[in-house]
Amino acid sequence: MASVTALEPGGTTTSGRPDPMVPRPFRVRRNRRDTTDTCTLELEPADGVPLPWHPGQFTMLHAFGIGEAPISISGDPSRSDRLEHTIRNVGSVTAALVAAEPGTVLGVRGPFGSGWDVGAARGGDVVFVAGGIGLAPLRPAILEVVADRASYDRVVLLYGARTPEDILFADDLRAWTERDGIDVEVTVDNGQYAWRGRVGLVTHLITRAGFDGARTLALVCGPEVMMRYAAQALSDRGVPPARLRLSMERNMKCGVGLCGHCQLRELFLCVDGPVLGYDRLAPLIFRAEL
Repeated sequence: MASVTALEPGGTTTSGRPDPMVPRPFRVRRNRRDTTDTCTLELEPADGVPLPWHPGQFTMLHAFGIGEAPISISGDPSRSDRLEHTIRNVGSVTAALVAAEPGTVLGVRGPFGSGWDVGAARGGDVVFVAGGIGLAPLRPAILEVVADRASYDRVVLLYGARTPEDILFADDLRAWTERDGIDVEVTVDNGQYAWRGRVGLVTHLITRAGFDGARTLALVCGPEVMMRYAAQALSDRGVPPARLRLSMERNMKCGVGLCGHCQLRELFLCVDGPVLGYDRLAPLIFRAEL
């Protein structure tokens, strides 16, 4: 019979560690509308105790009385007293989250999962490839690079959105280009008459982007089909598989590797991922039904 961890009042185990299945209360400080169906929530711990985390990790964000959903952290990693989550309205839980007004109390479990470890790129080039809301999990890693910009050589961000209206973090994109020395290239799938930028797939930007593949750390996040093609294009540019990292998203439910909803063959993405090297993922992501 499996043992059960005893709990003390307040959601801690008898060993004194926080219980990962008990949400902590966080209060909404700000709800910023980013697009018609996406917003960014800025949260602060109701008890005033900071929550340390690493770029690339996620939390289980809980709307009381409705449910919870896995949401990547999209804020500044230097601010452990603040959590930011960029959320797209795709169901009942996310609808409640994007509607949360300042003062609303939400539950937070985590942080969970592996991070980008962008510091491993110091002295070399960094390439970020984002599709759609996949820019949100990459944003903390970009902010980490910006805070230590002199430690990196070429920094490239390739970002694709569905339409110009779906582009996230427009102010950040401008600042990263004009102030922080990042080569930002943006493309959209469908541009209307007023759009003067690029139209096409983000993967097409990889072939002509300026970076040295052999000394590059590449970080990719977006729809799974986009990541497969992006990983192949980056490999063709000479990026070593172990230095090509993807953030995999599956139907995470527990966050601690118990329920099996996020299983990818031998991997449980909530604990082994979500960030994984292409050397581990290449045999898996090109096979159907895994």
